[in-house]
Order: sequence, then structure tokens, then C-alpha cells
Amino acid sequence: MSRVIVIGGGAAGMMAAAAAAGKGHSVLLLEKNEKLGKKIYITGKGRCNLTNACDVQELFDSVVSNPRFLYSAIYGFDNTAVQDFFEKRGCPLKTERGNRVFPVSDHSSDIIRTLADELERLGVTVRLRASVEKILTREIRVQEEGAGDQTQASGQRVCGVRLSSGEELFADAVILCTGGLSYPATGSTGEGHRMAQKLGHTLVPCEPSLVPFTVAEDWCQSLQGLSLKNVSAALFLGKKKVYESFGEMLFTHFGVSGPLILSASSYYRAGGAKGGKKKGKTDAAGNALQEAEGTLRIPETEGASRIPEAVLRLDLKPALSEEQLDRRLLRDFEETKNRQFRNAVDGLFPARLTPVMIALSGIDPEKRVHDITRQERQEFAARIKNVELHVTGTRGFPEAIITRGGVSVREVNPSTMESRLVPGLYLAGELLDLDALTGGFNLQIAWSTGHLAGESVT
Repeated sequence: MSRVIVIGGGAAGMMAAAAAAGKGHSVLLLEKNEKLGKKIYITGKGRCNLTNACDVQELFDSVVSNPRFLYSAIYGFDNTAVQDFFEKRGCPLKTERGNRVFPVSDHSSDIIRTLADELERLGVTVRLRASVEKILTREIRVQEEGAGDQTQASGQRVCGVRLSSGEELFADAVILCTGGLSYPATGSTGEGHRMAQKLGHTLVPCEPSLVPFTVAEDWCQSLQGLSLKNVSAALFLGKKKVYESFGEMLFTHFGVSGPLILSASSYYRAGGAKGGKKKGKTDAAGNALQEAEGTLRIPETEGASRIPEAVLRLDLKPALSEEQLDRRLLRDFEETKNRQFRNAVDGLFPARLTPVMIALSGIDPEKRVHDITRQERQEFAARIKNVELHVTGTRGFPEAIITRGGVSVREVNPSTMESRLVPGLYLAGELLDLDALTGGFNLQIAWSTGHLAGESVT
């Protein structure tokens, strides 16, 4: 039996602690906040979209960064296993639109309570308000192969942690699950990144993801609070389309949000992107966690991150081709040919959107419908199918659901979640360079990687 310290009482940390304790290890869970699961509490607007009930291939397809790294973790503890875990422990679940899974109660607190009860049942010691300052290591001798011979080299092995109070706690293994930088008010402020970096790990620059967009168009402000369903959105970085999907969006006082937009933000970054429809991967850059002159710099969390030349193109009538939409407009205009243009398109859009679309059309709103030319009508149809919004940035980490970037997965064994650099150190959850689309996929990553880390401790 090993002594295990888990740093971080979020989704990955609690699952890792439960898995390690379930293998018979002595587990101490350290959480710097006054309670466990502070970020879980606010997920899904307080309802906790804990996973997605899709098939496993769709789950992998929904992972944006490093999906292959997750094969062992997810196949070892997939979305079905996650649902079984909670339901067998007295937390009934339900599946809603988009295969999103929630507790039947619609209370995220029930997910946290189920995990807390499991930790207590398994004998996990939980210490709250316990902030870790440093992961302790000791020097070891390791064998290296070279030129046909084995040579001795020195290395580091985890031996415990030091708290900010100065207290030192010793262990055979440490599981680091401190999260990323999103929602810093919940305690996600980068300590885990710092600790991993001090132990030699590389950090892929961090950016906010699943985050609302700020846009240049002032007319969006007049639509604040308006939600559009069944629209299509495509994100372009320069001339390259990096994302396209269909769903629901929301206009805000700063730009646009909603599930469709949040998923688009997963592909928004500097340096271009690979991908296309619902898939993509780019090199991380921009506002990032970086090592500069030997120190770790964390970007400012106030205000928007700026990346130029990003355009969001909305199709307000994706079920119709441009030609079909033009034929519909022709029929509508024939029925209202004596009316003014501003009064002839009421049925096409929500009431608040109609004056905006009239203004974007360039057609005089007072113009009689029978005077509208064929070219004007066709250009109006084209505009409905292609409303351009120029993205000026995002709302940053304070409003980001997750963090893109983090500890490089190249330095972590995907079969165990153990560090390739420091034996005895395991890493899981949002701390790693793993992120996915909205819909419960990111919590699935946390459950799966946390579970694998806990089970892998020897």
C-alpha cells in the first residue's frame, strides 16, 4: 500500500482520490478552497453536464487537442462507466438534447455530494484550505542504456509536498489535479502549471476556450439577450475555415455567445488552424502561459485577448439553399408587393432582428416591394445566408469554461498518467494540454484521466 497525496479537489482530483483509495492506497486529498468541487458547482449553469451519452468515437471526435492521448484513459473509464459510477452511488441521471447528461435533480451539488460520500466511504482524508506551495522530490539513481551498456544517471522522484504554511507532507506518489486558468475565482490560478514546470515539464501556452466572442459590429448590442436556434456558424482565420457547425447562439452586449459560439472558440487562436467541419487543431499562441527569462508569466485575466482577422459567418436559414431562399422571398414579395420593404419581411426573423437585417440589406426600408429589383432580392438572400461578424477577441479566462494548453502530454505516459520526467508524479484533468467541445466532453476528460491516474499508482 502506498501513501498518495492528491492536489486539487475538483473533478479529476476527487475521482483520482477515489480510484487510488479503491486500490487500497492511503490517500490524502488537499484542496486550497473551503470546499470540494467549487468549479463543478457552477458547471452547466449549476446543473452539471457531467458527460455525454454519445458513442465512444463521437466522444473522441469532440476532443480538440490530443485525442489520441486519451485512448487508454477513456477506454478504461468511458462515458458509460461514468454514468454507472454516479447512478450506483445513488445519484440518478438523465439525458437531454445533444446527449448531454445531467443529474435528475438538476443540482450540481448532488454530483459533488456523491463524490464526497465516496471519498468518506473509502477512507480518504480530505484537508480543506490546504494550499500546496511545492512538490518535493528526492534524488535517485536510474539506469540508462547507451552504446550497448547500462550507465547510472541521477534523477528526481516525488517524495511529498510542502504547504504554503511551511508544513511538509510525505508520500510515495503525488497526483496533480489543480485545473487550468478558467474561472480563476474558483481557484484555478495556475499553481499546478508552476509546480509542473519547476519539475521540468514543458507548458503548451494557455488560452481561454469555450468562451464568448467580442465582435466589432455595434448592432449586436441592440440584440442583447436574443437567442437564435437552428443557425449555422463558420469561423474563418484569414481565408481558412477552421470550424463549422449548427446549433444555438446568443447575442450579448459585447458580441456573441451560446453553445454554437463556445464550440467555435475552441478553434480560435493565432497561427492558423488545421481542420474543417467540427475538427481542428492549431499551434497555441497569443495570450499564454509562457516561461520568460526563467519565470512563469500568466496573462492578465481582465479584458479580451486579441487575435486579428477572424470572421464569424452566420447562416440564418441553413435549411434552405440560397436559390430556395430567393424563391421564398419572391413568393413573399408577390404576396406583399404593395407594402414597404420594412413591413414585408416580418415572418423571416425574430422581431428584434428584422430591423438589423433590413439595415444590412442596403435596401431602402421605405421602398415598395414591387420596386425591389431581382438583384436586390438575390443579394438580400445572400446576406441572410452570410451575416459577417468580425471577431476582435474573447472574454478571457474569467468567462472561459475551460483552458486550452497546459502541461505537454508528450511528457506524460498515456497508459498511466505518470510523468515521464519525474517518477511518482501523476497528472490529470484540465492541467494537461487537453480540451474538447461543449457538451460534457471536458468533464469526461477529467473523470477518465483522474480515474486512470488513481488506478495506476503502485
